[in-house]
Amino acid sequence: MAVTGFERNFGFGFMRLPEISRGEYDIEETKKMVDTFMQAGFNYFDTAHGYCDGKSEIVLRETLVKRYPRESFTITDKLSDGHFNSNEEIRPLFESQLEAVGVDYFDYYLMHAQDKRNFEKYKECKAYETALELKAEGKIKHLGISFHDSAEVLDNILTTYPQVEVVQIQFNYLDYNSSSVQSKACYEVCRKHGKDVIIMEPVKGGKLVDLPEDAQKIIDALNGGSNASYAIRFAAGFEGVKMVLSGMSNNKMVEDNVSYMQDFKPLTDEELEAINKVTNIFNGMNDIPCTGCSYCTEKCPMDIPIPDIFTGMNAYNNFKSWNQNYYYGINTAGRGKASQCIKCGVCENACPQHIEIRGLLEKATELFEKEPYVEE
Repeated sequence: MAVTGFERNFGFGFMRLPEISRGEYDIEETKKMVDTFMQAGFNYFDTAHGYCDGKSEIVLRETLVKRYPRESFTITDKLSDGHFNSNEEIRPLFESQLEAVGVDYFDYYLMHAQDKRNFEKYKECKAYETALELKAEGKIKHLGISFHDSAEVLDNILTTYPQVEVVQIQFNYLDYNSSSVQSKACYEVCRKHGKDVIIMEPVKGGKLVDLPEDAQKIIDALNGGSNASYAIRFAAGFEGVKMVLSGMSNNKMVEDNVSYMQDFKPLTDEELEAINKVTNIFNGMNDIPCTGCSYCTEKCPMDIPIPDIFTGMNAYNNFKSWNQNYYYGINTAGRGKASQCIKCGVCENACPQHIEIRGLLEKATELFEKEPYVEE
């Protein structure tokens, strides 16, 4: 049975909020973004306890919850495995999330970033059972999961817990036929089980916004529209997709996204052909498929800025950017360098893209630390 309560099929992901400085978020700019979003008729907001250095929930409270009636918006929060190690810790964590956001209930509560490994932890800690108890108490309206693994693992989870009502998956035109992300296959599992689908990473962490020059020419030949519009409309055009999330960082992005999602139209055959060509270009680039979600850095004991390093590696490898050694020095100043990786592997366990991070950090060491940038 389909879940009700989705007003529009476009949601605001509180994950990549505007910063004044590292770790300090721009409340006033975020208020403008929330206002633009709400005034356009959208009302779905997605957060998690660890987003934005642990401040996403608080920023959501200050910019939305304190300023709008509770019945006017929908909030999704998540139970992340890095914040509990036993069943006894789940309820206190949940209550602290309600307090941080400033609400009495969550419209949706997701078991966060489920994969084969951490699903076992959630089962052992009876996390699903506790969430169902919270639902019975009225503190959760709908139970769901967010997911990063194979279609086979997703099928097992939905078979084990048929009470799950909605599934959030990574889905975009670049990952649609990916053998690692398996967007298409995971979507088909959701449909088989009759679950509504929420889409995350529709622009793949900005990769489908900042296109290579030859790919950009293909998009420019279409009849207007931003790069993001084609990616988000692609994801929103599938049956059963009830929500597409975008992690927006400024008001201009909000204005652009709501402009084409207010009167949503699926991609035309011409537009589909264009993005297929763009996909083929990306597939020929041998790029590191990092989306910048920062799950790896949240767990890295050496505080290595892994997404920033991979961005630099992609720029160097694909565009021969001469200044990436300079930016490597900037990005690692006061933080861990690639050479300081202790090979613990927690980053790879946390990576939704299943990137072999440790090996790539070795390559980054060779690429950027032969003549390291010295801050003057």
